[in-house]
Amino acid sequence: MNRKVLWRLAATVATTTVAAAVGVALSVPQASAATGGVTGFATQNGGTTGGAGGATVRATSGTAIHTALCTRASSSTPIIIQVEGTINHGNTTKVSGSSCNTAADKIELKEISNVTIIGVGGGAIFDQLGIHIRDSNNIIIQNVTVRNVKKSGSPLSNGGDAIGMESTVRNVWVDHVNLQASGGEAEGYDGLFDMKDDTRYVTLSYSTLTNSGRGGLIGSSETDTGNGFITFHHNLYQNIDSRTPLLRGGIAHIYNNYYVSLNESGINSRAGAKAKVDNNYFKNSIDVLGTFYTDAAGYWQVSGNIFDNVTWSAHDSDHNPAGPNPVSNTTVSIPYAYTLDPASCVPSVVAATAGANKGLQVSNGSCVPTSPTAGPSSSPSPRPSASTSPTSSPSPTPSQPSGTNLSLSGDSDGSSKASGTSYGNVRDGSMTTYWSPAGTTGSISIKWSTATRVAKINIREASGAVGLIGNWRVINADTGAVLATGNRAGVVSFTATSLKKITFEITSASGTPKVAEYETYAS
Repeated sequence: MNRKVLWRLAATVATTTVAAAVGVALSVPQASAATGGVTGFATQNGGTTGGAGGATVRATSGTAIHTALCTRASSSTPIIIQVEGTINHGNTTKVSGSSCNTAADKIELKEISNVTIIGVGGGAIFDQLGIHIRDSNNIIIQNVTVRNVKKSGSPLSNGGDAIGMESTVRNVWVDHVNLQASGGEAEGYDGLFDMKDDTRYVTLSYSTLTNSGRGGLIGSSETDTGNGFITFHHNLYQNIDSRTPLLRGGIAHIYNNYYVSLNESGINSRAGAKAKVDNNYFKNSIDVLGTFYTDAAGYWQVSGNIFDNVTWSAHDSDHNPAGPNPVSNTTVSIPYAYTLDPASCVPSVVAATAGANKGLQVSNGSCVPTSPTAGPSSSPSPRPSASTSPTSSPSPTPSQPSGTNLSLSGDSDGSSKASGTSYGNVRDGSMTTYWSPAGTTGSISIKWSTATRVAKINIREASGAVGLIGNWRVINADTGAVLATGNRAGVVSFTATSLKKITFEITSASGTPKVAEYETYAS
């Protein structure tokens, strides 16, 4: 059966099985930009911090993303761009500036550094519009969906790559994203995650790659072997013909991924590449590891993998599969710390964690999904900071602030409220009444009729609900500026700001929060 027929057969069930296996949601809690949890080779070479320490801006169009890049003080000024809504050709134009180099047919991260792009709110979808990283470093892309990017047909974008990197790219972390196509090369699509022309120190984690002819490559040809130091972990590859990934030279660490319905081949190590392949789960697939379609051999070190209904081809000029009983033919040294989940639980832990709009959950190494922790997991070299950076307060102090609680003289509103609760309960001075969102996430605001100076807030949870609040943001509701981010309720300090409305936004929680008092203070 040829590749095209195989793909079409698998595609008849893919749209339902992917949603069931990975639990993709259409309406989701807002995620917070977090560099905590950076793993793999992206922790090396000084580390990957993205826009940490920089200003946070909101974008609902591709033009707004480009504008945020182009209005920075310099091409290296850190910035966090929070994206919500659908980004497409109709709302993405070229923007010019001394700190950017953009294009109208793609999201262009070119000749820049220190940038985070993260999906928030109801989700961020890059529809038929790819993300192109070129001559850039220290980039984080998190919690977004990129779908149906074409290299032929219409509209065209990014050479057909969902996310593509090329030409001296360093330190990129792509995390909790969905990369999707709707066919192979004959249908106009190319790779979902491609790296070439001197791209190094990249991690792809907790992501889904589905319904494509090509999962991705490292190296564009047998002579483009200067790429490498790439980590792939806790990703779902489903209904992919080949290249999961294709490695031409370099080193890759591939662990705890779940591969389902690889229709022609999977990890294709060639041209001297070395792949360390640990504790992955391969299911209902063909030739999941080996050297294919070349006589330039590649190598692998294997341990702990599960091969569930995997078919292996006979050896010939195009096929040098590692199976049916894969054994190592090289050794690979990994310079960073990591913890492996047993391969037996990879399907369940990947289903719970991988993809956008899943709350940025990660595995703790014991097959148990957990919320991300704040703070970088490596010790990166210092990056420049912008003067407009929000204060991060991952561990608010528990002590009661002194001074006047300004909330008592204000008013309040919010995004939602659970039955039997009230916005006014957060400013009535009583710990026995409270506001809850209609779910586990939502926002509550204090407001005044005239501008009021605020430098500190205190979020006090009601009895029986202490510790439920996870990640949060404090927002100047007058301007949309983020004043502070962190996790756990308590006292949060930030640069004193005059405003009429201040919002406390809960972006993750372990249960339904109960905010008894939302106190505000001038100092």
